[in-house]
Parts: sequence; structure tokens; C-alpha cells
Amino acid sequence: MIVRDRPSPLRLFFVMQGSIVPRIAPQIICIFILGCLDLLLHRYYPAFFSGLTAAPFALMGLALSIFLGFRNSASYDRWWEARKQWGQLVIDTRSLARQVNSLMPEKGETGSLAARKITRLSIAFTHALRHHLRGTDAWSDIGDFLDHGMIDDLKRSRNLPDALLRQIGQELGRAVHSGLISDVLYRPMEERLTSMASVQAACERIHTTPLPFAYNLLLHRTAYLYCFLLPFGLASTLGLLTPLVSAIIAYTLFGLDALSEELEGPFGTSAHDLALSAISRTVEVNLRETLDEQDLPADLTPDNFHLC
Repeated sequence: MIVRDRPSPLRLFFVMQGSIVPRIAPQIICIFILGCLDLLLHRYYPAFFSGLTAAPFALMGLALSIFLGFRNSASYDRWWEARKQWGQLVIDTRSLARQVNSLMPEKGETGSLAARKITRLSIAFTHALRHHLRGTDAWSDIGDFLDHGMIDDLKRSRNLPDALLRQIGQELGRAVHSGLISDVLYRPMEERLTSMASVQAACERIHTTPLPFAYNLLLHRTAYLYCFLLPFGLASTLGLLTPLVSAIIAYTLFGLDALSEELEGPFGTSAHDLALSAISRTVEVNLRETLDEQDLPADLTPDNFHLC
């Protein structure tokens, strides 16, 4: 995710970090060259362009802008829902850690150990969920928060975050059966655990359910056809400005298309994806503070304005 102040009007045209331009530069250059070739054809074969006007392209552009607007809105809704789910995860992990560390230590050393274990499992769950959504290996981040006795069982699981939730649930169950917490106090803790499971399910739904392929295919084809044919409709009225105007329009259409495609999958590591690593680090620091730990990692900061 790009984190920076808005650049000045002059620098606005030269900012590349976080810009969609590098990704669509080949398409823009292609349309600009096509506009130049179109000018040559218009000069040597003017009769071919005598009946061409920009009117049909205005109608096509209106329909295309509606399609792009809808897709951009749908993609942003997915991005924003994912961010809300991770915000809910921050609330749930903080609340669960506060509850167990406020109530269980009153039962002595056994309660303190149980509260500590549940808190560290919650940290491991947050890191594991991030890696699960990104398709990366989680063990480098979660190994220090797990007891050696449970690692083998967790490695056999095909869904590591869900396995960690089961471990937390088992710890809460043991706490109830051993009298560390009552049935009344267990209920809000179980609600937090259920909410964490709901966050995971919602993120998996977003991750595994892309926008319909047929819709994307229709939009891609229409955008390319429109931009490839546009210079022929502009040459008669714009003359030498045809390549420039065509390239600007291509930048707008291809840029919105590419940006929507990136927002559609918000869990990656590109410049426009969510800063899941930073959120996970925040959860880790907050929960380790509830355990009165001192040697805490620093908060993640943007690297060249990119916060991953």
C-alpha cells in the first residue's frame, strides 16, 4: 500500500512509485505509435477518412466508461471489505488478549501460563492468516509463538490458521474444565474466537472468488478495440494532436482497468494491496505488550512510500 502525502502539482506528473503507468506503458506507447501511423495514412489516403467522425466513439466511450466504473466500484468494494475484516481482526485479538490476561492470572501460575499461551497463539494466527492469503510460508514468523509439542500436528494441517483457532479453542476449553474461568466468562471469549473465524472465512471468500471471468474478458476486449480504433475517428478533427489525445485516453481506460484488476485481489504485496505485514506487526506488538514483554519489534514503516 502506498503511504505518502499528495505531491505538488508539478511532481504529480512525474511520480512513478505507486503509479499504474509502468504496468500499462506498452499499451500507451502502442496507441501513440498507432496514432502516428494513422496520421500518415490520413495524409496519403485522405479519401479513406472522409466519412469517419468521432461520434460513434463517443457512444462507445460512454458505454465503456459505465462498464469500467462498475468494475472499479466492485473491485474497490472487495479491497475495502478486506480492510474492514483485518480491522475487525485487530479488535478481536486485542480483546481476547485483554480478557484472558485480565481474568486467568487471578487463578495463579496455571492461569498465567494459559493466558500467555492463548495470547501467543493469537499472534501466530494473525501471521498465519497473512501467509495463508498470500500463499507464502508462515513458519518463519510463527515458530517462536508455538509450543514444540503442537508444531508437528500443525504442520499436518492443510489450513494452518484454522488449526491455530482450534488450538485456541482447546486452550479455552481446558481453562473452563479446570476452573480457571467460569462458563459465564467463557462465552465472550468464545464469541471473540468465533469472530476471528468469521474474519478468516470472509478473507478466504474474497481471495477465492474473483470477479466473473466473462465480464472481465468483455471489458478487456472492448477497451482494446476502442483504443485501437480511436485514432481513425480523431484524425480528421484533431490532426497532429491525434497521437497525444489517443495516448491520454488509452492511459485513462487501460489505467482504470489495470488498477481495478489489482484492487480485485487485495492480499498480495503490490503497491496497491493491503499492508497486511504492517497490520500483523501491530497485532504482535500490542499482544506482546499485554504479556509485559520488553524486547518488541519495531513497527513497519514505508520503504520508498510502499508499506507491505
